[in-house]
Amino acid sequence: MTYQELIKSLKNKEYKPVYFLHGDEAYYIDKVSNYLEKSVLSEGERAFNQLVLYGKDTDAKSLIDTASRYPMMAPHQLVVLKEAQDMRSLNDLQLYIEKAVPTTILVICFKYKKFDKRTKFAKAIVKHAVVFESKKLYDNKMPDWIQTYLKGKKLQIEPAATALIAEYLGTDLSKVANELDKLSINLPAGTMVNPALVQEHIGISKDYNVFELQNALGSRNIPKAQRIVNYFISNPKNNPLVVVVSTLYNFFSKVYIAHSLRGSSDRELSTALGLRSDFFLKDYKQAMRNFNKPRTEKVIAVLREYDLKSKGVDNVSTPPGELMRELVLKILMG
Repeated sequence: MTYQELIKSLKNKEYKPVYFLHGDEAYYIDKVSNYLEKSVLSEGERAFNQLVLYGKDTDAKSLIDTASRYPMMAPHQLVVLKEAQDMRSLNDLQLYIEKAVPTTILVICFKYKKFDKRTKFAKAIVKHAVVFESKKLYDNKMPDWIQTYLKGKKLQIEPAATALIAEYLGTDLSKVANELDKLSINLPAGTMVNPALVQEHIGISKDYNVFELQNALGSRNIPKAQRIVNYFISNPKNNPLVVVVSTLYNFFSKVYIAHSLRGSSDRELSTALGLRSDFFLKDYKQAMRNFNKPRTEKVIAVLREYDLKSKGVDNVSTPPGELMRELVLKILMG
């Protein structure tokens, strides 16, 4: 069941006795569980019929006792088990899952890791519960997600601003949604969000970010690259070396792929590189002109070397800032 299908059924009050929400991405698990907490019972009914438990603080017996009770002056009882992955006796819920009390809605939130589908508990879940898996989004899906989220807030966004947010905030949907909400709160409906507005309301510098460093390196703009690195060194918490290396590795890996696809159309190249549109293709074409295939291979090797150094391999005392300066110099001069 998809998130949209699940929310639609909940809005129609098509409740089931057990919901099992699991997956690597916490955002949609929290959205579903929060929706249930706010919508199943009225404010007056919640005092006696709604309970939130945490996996590390409860056990299967206590949870079964609670879920087996009948509601008081309400059609349902809602029991939410959060952080179920921390509950040692989780598998002992099997018998309850198989014969769940119909007037209880039990919501099990299992986050950040996969559960063992080979167990009898898992088989009971699949057979008797509503199962929803919240999967991590890939990097190349983030621009579309950002655009869709803001569309729901009645805002539009320029491709450059979308790329800036995606590059800077990554794929943590809870974090991204929280920052996008700042835009919806501060901007009137219908606004076209540009990089300047992102800088003003989210705090991501439109001039000093890893996305701009990537483009400065691709265009071999040495002064600009040096200015950005100096800014990063003076703001290490916002621009950790490991994130910079990872982003640059992703960029130059795509440049290498593009070299292997010379002669392809722009649309074919954009698809192969996982780009949402041809808008960003110019950056890769520019990098291809400045870094031929052998040189791109050397850059990738340097990035691998500094990825290890950033994690302490063959590096005892060089601070992250100096490593970043060395890395950018080697890319530009190598």
